[in-house]
Formats: sequence, structure tokens, C-alpha cells
Amino acid sequence: MSCNLEKRPKNAYSVVSLFAGCGGLDLGFLGGFNYLDVSYEALQFRVIEAHDFNEKAIETYRLNIGEHAAVTDLTAIDVARLPSADVLLGGFPCQDFSSSGKKQGLNGSRGQLYTVMTDYMRTHRPKVVVAENVPHLARLADGEYLRTIVNDFEGAGYNFDVWELYAPDYGISQSRRRLIFFGIRKDLGYPPAPPKPTHANQHLPIEHALHDLVGVEDESVTNQSQYFVATRATSGGGQGDHSNVRGKVAYCIRANAKARIQFHYELDRRLTVRECARLQSFPDQFVFPFSAMINMEQIGNAVPPVLAHHVAKVVAKTLQSIDDGLVLPSSSCRNINLQSDLFECAAHAV
Repeated sequence: MSCNLEKRPKNAYSVVSLFAGCGGLDLGFLGGFNYLDVSYEALQFRVIEAHDFNEKAIETYRLNIGEHAAVTDLTAIDVARLPSADVLLGGFPCQDFSSSGKKQGLNGSRGQLYTVMTDYMRTHRPKVVVAENVPHLARLADGEYLRTIVNDFEGAGYNFDVWELYAPDYGISQSRRRLIFFGIRKDLGYPPAPPKPTHANQHLPIEHALHDLVGVEDESVTNQSQYFVATRATSGGGQGDHSNVRGKVAYCIRANAKARIQFHYELDRRLTVRECARLQSFPDQFVFPFSAMINMEQIGNAVPPVLAHHVAKVVAKTLQSIDDGLVLPSSSCRNINLQSDLFECAAHAV
């Protein structure tokens, strides 16, 4: 394994991961990696199975994290055959909810895949569930799609909250927002507050993540030689053509590498695969083994591991409280009433 993840302790909380992709969410839960000279501690989690339909994403996962990942058609899986676990993870597909997609919502070809997680909850009764998606999901159909998903999740016997987390608030040099669905089995209590921001009002600019790669054009840093050659769009033509700016966080890394032409803040070229991985907070030891296009898609689809790590620490603390026999009280700041400002509480979490 490229990241040299240490062996999980025997008393670690078990995890089943669905829609695992290349493993960004799972890596964050496991911890035990370094990113930009900061160590992210190993957490008390052990992923016993991870599943995704994308063969190349699973190959990347196995290369970097472990052999417990399998290529699985989650539209046809019998969840009863999956193992029970303390924690269920799932970055259910976002394409039908994304602001850059067709916005078909629950009517899209992938819009109903979240129900695989609901089926798992009903069958295996994990203590905690963490799902992830794009923030535009909350805006589609005046919030009706989000209401439906949360109602279905809660109907499986869980209390859920929804957080909108902004990656720069957690030390990631990329303008990226994500919805986190945090669920606790109803007999155990209610979800806690979101993780406290570590870098609120002190966001780290793009050069913080990339400055040492300026001038590196070969594979002395893995994936640094991979990037797309693109001329700048003329007025009214092309897609995107954004130039990153020194002193500011980078634009959001997209799964479709052609959807936004992101240029370096200093060099007259597009960002490399490694630079995009850096902005997604993958450690340099995490290898993307395919073409630039496939690698960019895997990186863009991933949950930033550092952001996932902050969520995972909240999960670990929650599970420890459950083990201590505590019934978790309702948070004073629940966000799923879907009123005019859905995320007012999450945005002002302290």
C-alpha cells in the first residue's frame, strides 16, 4: 500500500463503505497519514469492506489503502450479504444533483442510489451513518429532494442532521463545499454538532499547498508530470478558463477535467494531477496509476481526506460516548428543517 497505513487495532470500530471511489472518505476515517508536513492520527476505525462499480477507482483504492475493496454493481447488490458494521459510509453519486450536471435529481439514472444505504440501515442497523453529497442537492426542487432523502434515512430508524462543510475552514486550499449527512440510530440518541473549523478566517491560499512543486516537471513527485495542454479561451468561447490567484484558495477541483480549465497561479499551464491531488488533501504517497483524464476524474469525485478526517473524529467521539452508555442529546442546532436558510447553524458552528 502506497500510504503505508498502519494495521488497525483489534478493538477498532468496523466500517462498511459504499460508493467508495478511490478512497478519499475511507482514508480520512482511517487516518495515519501525513499531508503537507501535518500528521493526521490513526483513528479507531477498520474498513472491513468497500464497494464501488468503477473498476479503475477500486484499483486505485487497493493500491493505496487495502485489498478489502471490491468492484460491485450497487444497483443490484443484496445488502443482506454485506457484513454488519458499526459505521456505514457512503458518498452516494452526486451527478444528478450537481450544479454542473443536468440536475435531474431523484429522476436521474443515479438519483435513487442512496436507497442502497437505506436498505443497509434497515438490514444491519449500524450505530452511525455518514453520507456525503454536493450542496446543490439542497437547492434542487426547493429542497424537496433533500427532504425526501433525509425522510427516507430517518424512516430506516435513525436521527439525521445535515451539515454543509467548507473545505478551507479545515485547512484545505480549495473552494469546496460538501453536504455531510450524519445519522445515529434512534435508540442511541441524536447527531452532535459539526466539527469545529480549524482555519476559520485564516484560510490557506493555493500556494501553501503547491509552492514546493513549482519547477518540478518530472515524476520525482508522483503524478506531477501529468497535465492537460490547453490554450486560454477567447472571449465567448471555451469552458471555464479560470486562472488561480496567489493569496486565494483554488477553484473547486471537478471530476470532469474538461469542465473547468484551471491554470496555475504562477505558471502558464493547467494544474497537474499531483497539484489537484494536493488541493484535495491527498498525501503525496497516494498514487494515481492511470491516464491524466482518469486520475483527474477520480480526484474530483473524491472526498478530501483531511475534511473526512475531521468528520471521522466526531464519529469516533460519538461512538465512544455510546460505548460509555450515554444517550446522546438532541443538538441545539439541527439543520434539516429545510427552512429559508438550511445551513445557518452549520455555517456558524463554533
